[in-house]
Amino acid sequence: MIKILICDDQDLVCEGLKGILSTDPELKIVGVANDGADALDLIPTCLPDLVLMDLKMPLMNGVQATRQIRRGYPGVEVLVLTTYDADEWVFDAIRAGARGYLLKDTPRDRLIASIKEAAAGKTPVDPAVAGKLFAHVTQPFTTPDTTLASLLSEREKEVLGLLGKGFSNAEIAARVYLSEGTVRNYVSSIFEKLGVEDRTQAAVLAIRCGLTDLSES
Repeated sequence: MIKILICDDQDLVCEGLKGILSTDPELKIVGVANDGADALDLIPTCLPDLVLMDLKMPLMNGVQATRQIRRGYPGVEVLVLTTYDADEWVFDAIRAGARGYLLKDTPRDRLIASIKEAAAGKTPVDPAVAGKLFAHVTQPFTTPDTTLASLLSEREKEVLGLLGKGFSNAEIAARVYLSEGTVRNYVSSIFEKLGVEDRTQAAVLAIRCGLTDLSES
């Protein structure tokens, strides 16, 4: 059972999230906060495993709250859920310790899966912003890591390069003229060869290997 604290200043959003998440027996809503300060007050009593955190809120925003939660309660994960896909606050939230970042239009099944991934220590990130986010996070890696790239076939490098831009398997398949199932197999092979567990980690390595040029569409 994953215990979740929802933190959002919009009551309708909170009610909607409660309705969506309550449909999964592995998830339990243990509290609702309307700003970061409220979330910090509730954590000692409701003892969540994960905080589903909005960013722009009054009194204490999601970035400030995330930083304090990670310092004071390192066992509590924070998963950002916001409407903003190109905001400096997103980068600040990751630096503050957020486990991942989703948009509020994320489909129900993907939201639930992402919560479970974040609770398990993985890093779910919405594909629409993955490229921008990890370009920012990995700026110190200015020299491509050719050693990692040498582990992959040319086709795997091509697939990884597109994955690094945040494309889904279906979108990659359309660009390289392969079936979605074949792309899925390539992605699995890439994960195994690079020793990564999810698409976010693979995207970081795509940038490090010089296989993803984020200046191109």
